[in-house]
Amino acid sequence: MTTLSGRRVLIVEDESLIAMMAEDFLIELGVAVIGPATSIDGAIAMIETQEIDAAVLDINIRGERSDRVAEALRLRGIPIVCATGYGEGAAEFAKGSTTIAKPYSKEKLDHSLRALFG
Repeated sequence: MTTLSGRRVLIVEDESLIAMMAEDFLIELGVAVIGPATSIDGAIAMIETQEIDAAVLDINIRGERSDRVAEALRLRGIPIVCATGYGEGAAEFAKGSTTIAKPYSKEKLDHSLRALFG
């Protein structure tokens, strides 16, 4: 049993291989995976209908920045791990949320999520 066991984490990722990798990592960490959502509208629908403890959010979904998803999560007080390949350019988007560079390891994802839950 870890601090992540039973936590419900939404994956918002449009690249299927990365989404599958993240899902596998989270399952191995004992997390209940919500999604993955592969579109902005799909992610917002899940946020409105699912109980979510945290989200792993790709900054760019199908060519659109995922600001609407980040805002929906922030309005509900759901902490975010921003996953990005944009490096330092993601700081403005993250607005203080944890940021991890893609591709990321299970250990890095684990560390980032544990930091959210203290």
